[in-house]
Amino acid sequence: MDQKCLECGEPIKGRIDKKFCSDICRNSHNNKLNSDTTNYMRNVNNVLRKNRRILENLIPAETAKATKSKLNSLGFDFNYFTNTYTTKKGATYFFCYEYGYLPIENELYFLVKRKEYNNR
Repeated sequence: MDQKCLECGEPIKGRIDKKFCSDICRNSHNNKLNSDTTNYMRNVNNVLRKNRRILENLIPAETAKATKSKLNSLGFDFNYFTNTYTTKKGATYFFCYEYGYLPIENELYFLVKRKEYNNR
């Protein structure tokens, strides 16, 4: 049975379980699978990365505080976050990957970095 490369369709020589004819085809195939396939996905991922960078730059250690106007001036978009965490007391943190923020008082935000990510 002749195997064909999943990327280019050329016949594959060698091991019976090979899926690609070369490293170039294997890399090309995997890059296509892992790329942001639509402009919408690409734009959302860009906003999330930007939000993460902003939070990372504002948190010197593990926690910090910032005003909404400061975050807005840096281009932070509050509509995009990766997940939320609600404490036992009912406070909801919004996270962009490992960096998060908690709205506190008078448009002031408490910024945090998740501890489980600190040692990676």
